[in-house]
Amino acid sequence: MAQPKRVTIREVADAAGVSAAAVSYALRGIQVSEETQERVRKVASELGYEANPIARALASGRTGMVGILGPSLEDLWQQRFVAEAGRALLDRDHYALIVDAAGDPDRQRMLAAQLRDQQVDGLIVSPVDPADAFWNELAESLAVVSIGDALADANVAGEVLFDNRTGVRDALEQLHALGHRRLAVLRPPGAPTSDRPAEVFVGAEADRLGLDVTVISAPYELEEATEVAHEVLGVAERPTAAFCFCDSIAYGVYAAARQLELAIPTDLSVIGYDNHPISALLAPPLTSFDWDQDKLVEAAVGMVLAAIDGRRIRRSRIVIEPAVRLRDSTARRPGVKTRATTRRPQDPGHPQNAISSRATPTGSS
Repeated sequence: MAQPKRVTIREVADAAGVSAAAVSYALRGIQVSEETQERVRKVASELGYEANPIARALASGRTGMVGILGPSLEDLWQQRFVAEAGRALLDRDHYALIVDAAGDPDRQRMLAAQLRDQQVDGLIVSPVDPADAFWNELAESLAVVSIGDALADANVAGEVLFDNRTGVRDALEQLHALGHRRLAVLRPPGAPTSDRPAEVFVGAEADRLGLDVTVISAPYELEEATEVAHEVLGVAERPTAAFCFCDSIAYGVYAAARQLELAIPTDLSVIGYDNHPISALLAPPLTSFDWDQDKLVEAAVGMVLAAIDGRRIRRSRIVIEPAVRLRDSTARRPGVKTRATTRRPQDPGHPQNAISSRATPTGSS
């Protein structure tokens, strides 16, 4: 059977009474009036016109593709981010090409190079190793926006960073106010750098508050995170509280506590860091830090598309300041009288009026 003849851009232009270039601009929503855009789109729809992506790429030098490269899609926060960023790109006539570094900096570097070679127009990356010199090389040839960590010496199109100093301070202050002195801090895998929160902010706050803190790396995957948490909690002088730099790892702490017959929060207080929707459904619900996800996605997508279009934006670095969501996963250490402090307003009506906070998923400002 013969294939139906494909409607050409020239036929749309003739039917709409405009040039072929105007049709191209109208379908992309640039350089022509809204009236022309509406007329051209109506005619194109009536004629059944479909843009040829290969021809458009050859004509414009663009593919319409934006790479999104996270540290690991086992992290539920990352899953949520890439899903929302992909939808935001689609709303702007671009398409997301999502790849997974599986927590491996070498794999992430290789995938970023492949995305560049496949001629994506831009890249949104949450770096496993932000100090890798490769990012500087990549940013010279591609519009790169970094999420969570600044890329060392790289001339990036934009950065969306997180106020980890405040987040770490408020989490540890809350546990300190509840009488906890021996803490476990579980951080995601990745290359430790001079500005990563687990190595800098946790150590500084622990010294200030007089806390005995053990920092350990844990995988995003539930089974592996559970194994690490089991080792941390299964010792004679175990921590009485755990602070996890992502909720996915906190779920492993919950599973390990169940295996060890530790009650949360009576035997073990737990705080997460990115307020995934599942966290509110746990038993007990997990205290965690919430981010303005809409602001995060809008900033990252806006920055990368502005760079692709050659536009300069007023703010190429944004720091996200999230707020704590106090639930029922923390409690006073048994036998210790404490005095909670209130610095800022928080979830109305919640019984734990210890703090309200700004914080972030892994990454640093």
